[in-house]
Amino acid sequence: MKTHCNQKTLPFQTKISRKVVAKFDGGNITSDAGGLLLQQVERLTGIIEKFSHYFTDHRDPRLIEHSVEELLAQRVYALALGYEDLNDHDDLRYDPLLAVLVGKQEPTGSNRIRKRDQGKALAGKSTLNRLELTPVGANKQSRYKKITLDTRAADSFFTDIFLQSYDQPPSCIVLDLDATDDPVHGQQLGRFFHGYYKNYCYLPLYIFCDEHLLCAQLRPSNIDASTGSVKQLARIIGRIRSQWPEVQIIIRGDSGFCRENIMSWCEDNGVDYILGLAQNERLKREIAAQMNQARQLYRQTLQAARVFKDFEYQTLTSWSRPRRVIGKAEYLAKGENPRFVVTSLSAETIDARTLYEDKYCARGDMENRIKEQQLYLFADRTSAATMRANQLRLWFSSVAYTLLMALKRLGLQGSELAQAQCSTIRLKLLKIGAQIRVTVRKVWVSLAESCPYQHLFKQVYENLARLCPTPMRC
Repeated sequence: MKTHCNQKTLPFQTKISRKVVAKFDGGNITSDAGGLLLQQVERLTGIIEKFSHYFTDHRDPRLIEHSVEELLAQRVYALALGYEDLNDHDDLRYDPLLAVLVGKQEPTGSNRIRKRDQGKALAGKSTLNRLELTPVGANKQSRYKKITLDTRAADSFFTDIFLQSYDQPPSCIVLDLDATDDPVHGQQLGRFFHGYYKNYCYLPLYIFCDEHLLCAQLRPSNIDASTGSVKQLARIIGRIRSQWPEVQIIIRGDSGFCRENIMSWCEDNGVDYILGLAQNERLKREIAAQMNQARQLYRQTLQAARVFKDFEYQTLTSWSRPRRVIGKAEYLAKGENPRFVVTSLSAETIDARTLYEDKYCARGDMENRIKEQQLYLFADRTSAATMRANQLRLWFSSVAYTLLMALKRLGLQGSELAQAQCSTIRLKLLKIGAQIRVTVRKVWVSLAESCPYQHLFKQVYENLARLCPTPMRC
């Protein structure tokens, strides 16, 4: 028998005695009230505002309802809050809380020029994609897409934010380099099949310093993993040394970055390096005695055994000079596991075991940062037709990552989420339900009383409020 009910109510069957009836009559309710904390971070750091300065808007000022900074803020906040697609914004444009974050003076959208747009304070997907799809060389005479980006200048943005995050210059920093696959599923420009990853993909280059992102460069995948590294290192290190001339800089990477041009550039420019070195028969023979010793130790203890050897090594043709190499002779239950590292650091500065276990192996944390950006901030949503558009999408994701790391650094220190990943921060701190009421003078955000992380939210708010130089504006 068909159930007859009011079309505006949705009855649910439950185990309790009371009837449960749902209705879409709650008014303006958002699920992203924690985004207010992101706005406070933006007011402290100006991350989104600074990135918007690299764009030039050739649109007619008389017809503009959404500035470049507002479009960029809408895109970045949405990524940080978990909305990965441009299509999501056709629904998000109704959200008054997101409009508040973006900076709309009328978050209900009642002041829009066109009647069909009234009630939609934010831009839809068709307006937002003009940021990505504006062709190179667009100007005021272009018909639709007129928002250009100075890509060369934008490259320096992440390094500048990194430098501004320190009150005092550190004595030493380590720059981690890595490449990863960004699978593509269409006919995007720059796609190639990669034999190692066994799919069609891009091969972006990432450079991190701890959790700070310094470079996210989209590249085609028909290249060596290290291609373009010297150019990016020269740009980043030059900028760092202009501010911190005395800082020691160490670059770190796996064997994909153990290339003569990288090591020579470092040696010529006073930069140290710790790089993985692909094993070969000559290297294995060099640590044969240590491997035999590790084998004997394993047989005595049935525990993984490591023995290190510190020696000088030069390839037959590719290296211009002999260099210090650390050989790890390790024996496991599955057998031999030799590894090698080449470094410019002297034996007097750091011993072989410490260099390998404490310095080189720490580079694995960078892979977690890359996964964090790709999985939780959608850096792999590179489905546009052109490399320029996909590079811009990668940068949007990177700006969202930088904003969340600033929230973590400024607001979460000393809290239970001080070491949390982006996904955990979003789930526990940003995804909070709230009712929005807009009056003449105020926007009232009534947060859910049942929120289990109220104490954490208040703690983060207080941490950010203490840092704000003008409390009245906060």
